[in-house]
Amino acid sequence: MPLISSTKMLQTARREKYAIPAFNVHTLEMLQAVVEAAVETDSPLIIQTTVGTVKHLGPDYIAHAAKTAADRTDLPMALHLDHCTDFPTIIQCIRAGYTSVMIDASMFPFEENVKQTCKVMEIAQASGVNVEAELGKVGGVEDDIVVDERDALLADPEECALFIERTDVTTLAPAIGTAHGIYKGTPNIDFERIARIADRVEVPLVLHGGSGIPAEQIHQAVALGMAKVNIATELRIAFSDAIKGVFTEHPAENDPRKYMVPAKEAVKQLAMEKMRLCGSVGKAGVAR
Repeated sequence: MPLISSTKMLQTARREKYAIPAFNVHTLEMLQAVVEAAVETDSPLIIQTTVGTVKHLGPDYIAHAAKTAADRTDLPMALHLDHCTDFPTIIQCIRAGYTSVMIDASMFPFEENVKQTCKVMEIAQASGVNVEAELGKVGGVEDDIVVDERDALLADPEECALFIERTDVTTLAPAIGTAHGIYKGTPNIDFERIARIADRVEVPLVLHGGSGIPAEQIHQAVALGMAKVNIATELRIAFSDAIKGVFTEHPAENDPRKYMVPAKEAVKQLAMEKMRLCGSVGKAGVAR
C-alpha cells in the first residue's frame, strides 16, 4: 500500500497502549532491513531520516525507495523527517513524498516554538502530513544538534497542554529524561512526568533517545502514553559492527555485497527485537 501519514497509526497505538518503533536509516540496506522486519512481524512501521541523511542521499532518492518498499507490502508505513530546524528542508521533504515531519524549535522560547510549529502545521495539514514537535530539550547528539546534559530541560505538563491548544500539532515529543546516543548508565526517565503529560494531552507522545533503554522502562513508558519510540544509534552500531566483523575475518574483501548482506541482517534482527519490545507485532491490521 502507499506510504501514509503516521497520525492515525499513532493515535491507534496510543489508544491500544502499544508503540510503533521509528527507525533512523542511512542506507538502502538499512531501509530494506526494517521493512523486512515489519513484514515478518506484521508490524506498522515508521521509517525516519535525519536532516544529515537527507542532505547526504537527497530527499527524492529516499522517498522513492520508501515508496517502492511500501508499494510491495500491505503494511501501514510512514516516512518521517526527524529533528529538523530548517523550514525549507521540511518543505523539500514534503514535496518529495515524506508523510511526517518534525519541526524542532525546542531551543527557542515557548512563543517562538509555537510560531514555528504553527507555520509548519499550515503547510502539512494541506498535504495530510503528520507533524511532530518537541517541548523541552532531549540531551545528547542528533546529527549536528548537540544538547549538553546540563541544558536538557524537561517538558512542563501544563505547558504541553497549552502548546497543543495553541498549535494543534498532531504528535508531541516531550523531554522526559531520555538522551540521544547510548546511555552511560541507567536512563533517568521521569515516569511521573510522562503520566502527568499524558493526562493533559490526547495526542500521541514520542519517546526520543530510545536506543539502549532497558525493556522494563520502555514497557512502562508505552503503558503511560508513549506511542512512538525512536531508534537510531543502536541500528548504526549493529550495521557497522557487522561490517567490521566481515573485514576482521576477511580484510581483503572488496565485494560490497559480502559485507552489506550481514549488516542488513543485523539491522533486521534488531528491528524485530524492537518491534516485540514496543508491542507492535501483529498490529498492522489494527493500525491501517
